[in-house]
Amino acid sequence: MSDSTPRDHRFIAHVRDDWYPLCRSESLRARPLVVSLFGTPLVLFRAASGAPAALADRCPHRNVPLSLGRVRGERIQCAYHGWEFETDGRCGAVPGLVGEPRGHERRAAAYAARESQGFVWVYGRADTAPVREPFAFPYLDQRGWTSAREVLDVDASLHAVAENALDVPHTAFLHGGLFRDENRARREIEVIVRRGGDRVEAEYVGESRPPGVVAKLLAPHGGEVAHVDRFILPSVAQVEYVLGDAGLCISAALAPLDDYRTRLAVMFSYRLPLPGWLVRPVLRRFAMRIFRQDARMLARQTETVRHFGEERYLFTEIDVLGAEIFDLLRAGARDERAPGPQRERRLHIAV
Repeated sequence: MSDSTPRDHRFIAHVRDDWYPLCRSESLRARPLVVSLFGTPLVLFRAASGAPAALADRCPHRNVPLSLGRVRGERIQCAYHGWEFETDGRCGAVPGLVGEPRGHERRAAAYAARESQGFVWVYGRADTAPVREPFAFPYLDQRGWTSAREVLDVDASLHAVAENALDVPHTAFLHGGLFRDENRARREIEVIVRRGGDRVEAEYVGESRPPGVVAKLLAPHGGEVAHVDRFILPSVAQVEYVLGDAGLCISAALAPLDDYRTRLAVMFSYRLPLPGWLVRPVLRRFAMRIFRQDARMLARQTETVRHFGEERYLFTEIDVLGAEIFDLLRAGARDERAPGPQRERRLHIAV
């Protein structure tokens, strides 16, 4: 897409046949946890075996939230009449009922749940066997690398959050001084955009180390960085910088709580000249400051979208990945992500 408004002004595409991280592992304890996915309230709970489970937060008996109940062994018990539901949604007990509690109508909608890499992931389609594995964060537990996790919420659509995370032009203005600087002389560089069946990436060739505190941590002595931004279906936005032996990779797996609220499960992985434990608090401080700046701007963007009743965007060449992300989301919603020949295009921007 070039300088034109996309035909579809609604940038909401639901990719349901995939995994979404909904909480940190340590957040799921004995008490049920309520969270939404695609606007549907879910109850997450940890069975006595330690396995996570996810059901629609509605008892099929009288529509009371199951999250008001408690976990009993491998089941969750409704607080209203005591019905108990297995992790796969089957009703396992109806107090007072003589005989087995059989019947499809006594089943709660169940979502596959899995614990991986410090997060609890839930499959986006109810009563469905997963067709793929959750996203695997790179560099986790790799020798020489330090990793840290965060879970953050933003009032914006998944598409808007993903584009923001991978958008280079805004950083000099919204994050000036922390990362890049609008007053700095710009340098023309080449961008190579590669599009595959389930992902798109932009490689920035010839980029000098940007000004700002964060970049100085990566490369104290300056130099030219290898910079790649990626979007991977269903919802991963990834930024990676490498300079010599130093590297920084930030991967955000996004979960659409509803159309205009998105949860980010973020993995920060870095290899720097300084010890990882020493850098961690400094890096987190600046990363959270950048996130808060983005979150405020995205919230105002969402207010405007709601006011006008639709999303409208204009794309130019420097909006490198925005239109590509939307195209991938729509393809993913149609389950059209089969591997095919990789397409490549090249452009030049000034940064």
